[in-house]
Amino acid sequence: MKPVIFGMSGLSLTADEKAFFKESDPAGYIIFGRNIESKDQLRALTDELRLLHGRDDVAILIDQEGGRVARMQEPVWPKFPPGETFDKLYDIAPATAIEAARLNAQAIAESLREVGITVNCLPLLDVRQPDTVDAIGNRAMGSDPMQVAALGRAVIDGQTKGGAVSVVKHMPGHGRAVVDSHMELPKVSASAEELETDIAPFRSLSDAPMGMTAHIVYTAWDAERCASLSSTVIDNVIRGAIGFDGLLFSDDLDMKALKGEVPERARDVVAAGCDIALNCWGRMDEMVGIANLLGEISDKSRERLNKAMATLDQAGEEVELAELLSRRDALLAAA
Repeated sequence: MKPVIFGMSGLSLTADEKAFFKESDPAGYIIFGRNIESKDQLRALTDELRLLHGRDDVAILIDQEGGRVARMQEPVWPKFPPGETFDKLYDIAPATAIEAARLNAQAIAESLREVGITVNCLPLLDVRQPDTVDAIGNRAMGSDPMQVAALGRAVIDGQTKGGAVSVVKHMPGHGRAVVDSHMELPKVSASAEELETDIAPFRSLSDAPMGMTAHIVYTAWDAERCASLSSTVIDNVIRGAIGFDGLLFSDDLDMKALKGEVPERARDVVAAGCDIALNCWGRMDEMVGIANLLGEISDKSRERLNKAMATLDQAGEEVELAELLSRRDALLAAA
């Protein structure tokens, strides 16, 4: 198995993709809008991936946050609110906000379970600052780290019950970035003491099954390398100060915060300590280059992957999506 997540080019696997995925045996796959047309089509695609590997617990990822980050769209799927909705509700009624966030996350997970997606890149635990870049913006669940942690725990609990593995992001915190890492490399000059605010939600949820790094330079910890490429940040902060021992993905390798060719980026994030490199775009030349550069997944990373995917066994009985949405909406309306 290669320590990489690959994307796919379209609505079904091409012959070349089938042959390549079978041979390279990536750790999993990620779904984007280009891979989605209908419930039946999407279920057929995820079934095809499971059949290709001969197992049911293949890690099939998606970014289905709600708000503007949602790959599964109306009218086929319901529109889910962004994190800010629960932040605002928390100001009025904290317990209600926590329960609404849990029901919302369970509803998201149920919609994923129906189409065979096993992992959702949610919750964001980024602590919003007054000048947080719009790329995070209303995706964040607040500016108080303990509130973010409480809502994040509710999201994880809801997704677990609904049958999806959670990925906390963006470790060790994207809230202080004032530029978009999709477009350029953010540099955060806050002190280590100030950054305690940013890592607090991740520390509170350090038992999360999966996490994702940020392509951000934190000068207090490593003035040269962004977190995804810094063994210092990964070892001392993510694994050390935060205490996270789950499966660690890099953020998307294609983001312009990173330099160099994509295959070399994959090699370098794994060398820095990420368990898995995240390659989203389904470009065959890049995927072949990555597979050629990466060795086999480490025993420790495979153990973390297996442990994370085993949380699927904690899923509850399937619940009607309409029921979950109705209960969530009643809480939002009451507040």
